[in-house]
Amino acid sequence: MAQVRTRFAPSPSGYLHIGGARTAFFNFLFARHHGGKFILRIEDTDRERSTPEAINAILDAMNWLGLDWDEGPFYQTKRYPLYEEKVQKLLSEGKAYPCVCTPEKLEAKRQLAQKEKRKSMYDGTCRPPEGVIPPLPQDKPYTIRFRSPRDGSTIVNDAVKGDVVFDNRELDDLIIARSDGTPTYNFCVVVDDIDMGITHIIRGDDHLANTPRQILLYQALGDTPPQFAHVPLILGLDKARLSKRHGATSVTVYRDMGYLPEAILNYLVRLGWSHGDQELFSREELIEKFSLESVGKSAGVFNPEKFLWVNFHYLKTRPLSQLAEEIVPYIVAKGYRVPQDKSWLERMIKTLQERSRTLVELVDSAHFYLTDDIAIDEKAAKKFLTLEVSRPLSKLIERLSALDEFSEANIESAFSGVLEEFGLSMGKLAQPVRVALTGSTVSPGIHEVIAVLGKERTIRRLQSALERLRS
Repeated sequence: MAQVRTRFAPSPSGYLHIGGARTAFFNFLFARHHGGKFILRIEDTDRERSTPEAINAILDAMNWLGLDWDEGPFYQTKRYPLYEEKVQKLLSEGKAYPCVCTPEKLEAKRQLAQKEKRKSMYDGTCRPPEGVIPPLPQDKPYTIRFRSPRDGSTIVNDAVKGDVVFDNRELDDLIIARSDGTPTYNFCVVVDDIDMGITHIIRGDDHLANTPRQILLYQALGDTPPQFAHVPLILGLDKARLSKRHGATSVTVYRDMGYLPEAILNYLVRLGWSHGDQELFSREELIEKFSLESVGKSAGVFNPEKFLWVNFHYLKTRPLSQLAEEIVPYIVAKGYRVPQDKSWLERMIKTLQERSRTLVELVDSAHFYLTDDIAIDEKAAKKFLTLEVSRPLSKLIERLSALDEFSEANIESAFSGVLEEFGLSMGKLAQPVRVALTGSTVSPGIHEVIAVLGKERTIRRLQSALERLRS
């Protein structure tokens, strides 16, 4: 096989959709698996919708996901001279022709076809006879149309779907250049893929309808079409095409929600591709195992709960030093001061790591660590901060205050001494202490919490709780 060259070619009209991220990842994995090149091309010919902000959002999301491209990014708006050259080539060979039909005329024809319940297609009003190359109009605006064959069929040899046959009579003469001279999407795509030597086009099957037209353009330009692979779309739980009503669809929104890039890619690649029953893969495993033969024909269903489970797996197995770096923006976003002691931050994270599914959940759970401004739940206080615990609580304060080394082992020993002295079960003392220190009845192990909070903050909060219950 010649060197594999794949590409991801987003239209920058907004954020990077998770469906687009999956397409990019499939192309990335296929190129890496075969030792080829992954090219990034920005299809920014829609001047109204393509904005610098949208382009930056896509590049930012791809960088965050670790989808590093080998060539690019290339911008179609900077390649107009090449498109113009290829349009002229087709005109000079009689494979394209000028069309002076006005938008109003075309709309009238469309409405008539609709009224007569016919497929709306260009009827060839301006199409010249075979072999005739008409001059370009000088006195009126015109578009350039590709002269599509009127008989036979075009076969898409698809690596996922198999052979898909299109009747050429169903393909009308496509506009390849608008009246202002700007090229159209289908034409730019073909010219770019030829110029960039793309060998494999992996994309969503919503692009399949464009493919026979593009194959005819490849052939007209004297090139062999690449291998196509149209992958099924991602659907919501209701089996409708994934949209905002199913929840977040943007990669950056999931990043802001505290998902990890590895989890996003692992989950997305499994929506349409499989390797036995294995669910979780390292990037190296995915590069080694990925193949188009293992891409399924049926649509993947996006399950938010399964996605959370995958993220939870990656979060709970992540090195503490890495999480201590990654969590900082989320601490800032919640308005907390970022702890300067990274080792303390790691100890804090360790107590919450297996209880949190996202980085945002982790920071939310860390509220009582990150600030002393905690509100004690009234129901919990009424149940647990009672006069009966005032003496054991006072004794615990005394024992903790006397510790020279504030370690978990010494904290546990202090607890055990109080429990033994007052004949209490662990819960009878642990729950009041938990409420006093965290504001609620749910937290990591109480010895861990005390060790991370430290002596000064722990004693201060216990004394405050003692004063509260006595008053």
